[in-house]
This record gives sequence, structure tokens and C-alpha cells, in this order.
Amino acid sequence: MIEHCLRADGCGMVYDSELVSEPDFSLGDYSWWRDRGSLLGNTSGRGTVHFVAAEQGQWALRHYRRGGLIGRWFDDHFIWLGEDLCRSFHEWRLLARLRDMGLPVPRPVAAIYKRNGLAYTAELATVRIAGAKPLSQRINDGEVDASHWRVLGRCIRRFHDAGSYHADLTGHNIMLDENGDMHLLDFDRGDIRAGGAWKASNLKRLHRSLRKISVQDENIDVSEADWRSLIDAYRA
Repeated sequence: MIEHCLRADGCGMVYDSELVSEPDFSLGDYSWWRDRGSLLGNTSGRGTVHFVAAEQGQWALRHYRRGGLIGRWFDDHFIWLGEDLCRSFHEWRLLARLRDMGLPVPRPVAAIYKRNGLAYTAELATVRIAGAKPLSQRINDGEVDASHWRVLGRCIRRFHDAGSYHADLTGHNIMLDENGDMHLLDFDRGDIRAGGAWKASNLKRLHRSLRKISVQDENIDVSEADWRSLIDAYRA
């Protein structure tokens, strides 16, 4: 992975030159790919991810959006506080660092921002993880057993031991691939931090998410035995 930057006309882009041979500020815009016939599909929901076919393989594109009440008025605009605090740049560099640590996260391709006065919009492109689906979908499809919960427990422990904080650890941001390996996605607002209190909160957040998934769909059953398998592996 080789980091390069491009800046022009209020826009900025950090990218891996091993994957991006012709940098363009439109690389994170799904419509740019659609117009070229390279749009493969997308996920559903507010945080839509678009999949595209690039020359170097399949990529996943995400446009940054706000959540909560403020998102009703400022859907995808953020206050500009400098390039180092740009959300897409921060996540790109965090993913690169986590990969250097050997942790299972997507390979970052490019992060882009486009300024408009005191605000900016942002996009992130990563390499699509082959054969991977969200844990929530795998659960819904009946494809998760006790061994997967143990794998997930060990996976989260690796991140925590490295000091990797995930701001929104849920069943939707954990990917299970066809080989039974786990990967973590969406490190927006994540960081590397010391201390230990946040680790328990991280696990509680995931537990709430899994219980919520079970409540929303009567066909999904994430039992306390499943959670215990995860915790036992995490603590081993």
C-alpha cells in the first residue's frame, strides 16, 4: 500500500497508488461508475454501500451521512475543521494502520472530500471482501453456529488487544465470509486508544444490536448461549 494525495479546487483525495492509477475526485461517486456501466449493485438502508467493478477488482463505495436528529437537516454535510479531521481521510488512514497490524478490515482504496464553504461532503472506497455478507444476514439465513460465535469472540479480542476502538460495533458492521472468517467494517469515528473501559462498552453495544436484530425478526434467534460462546472465546 502506497499513500498518495491529490488536492485541487477545494477537493482532496488520499489513495493507494497500487490500486488507483488515474486518481479522480469522482471515484467515490456511484453515479460516475453507473454512467460507465460498472455499477454492480448496492446494499439497502440509509447507509447505502454501492459495489462497482474497477480494473483492479470490485470496490465498495460509501457516501458519508449524518445520523440522529441533526441528520434531518444536514444529511451529508460536515463542518470543515481541516484535512486531518476529515472523516473519510481519518477512516482511510485508520484502515491502513489496522491492516498493517494484520487485522481483518477492508483494504482502503481512496478517500475523498469536496469542500463547499465551511462544510464538506466525503466518500470512501474500499476493496470489496469476496464472498462476505453481514453477520445479521448470515444469522437470518441460518448460516451461523456456535463455531462462528467463537471465531467472532477471538476476532474482537484481537482488535481490542491492538487498542482498536469501533464506534458502532453491530451485527451489520461485521462481515462473515465464505471461509468462516470475520471482518469488521465502517470505522468512521473509530480510533486507536489506550485504556480498557471502552472495551466493555463495545461488547455491550454489540450485544444490544444482536438482541435488537432478534426482536425485529421472529425468524432470527440469537440466544444467550450464542453470546456466551462469543464471550468465552473473547476471554480465553
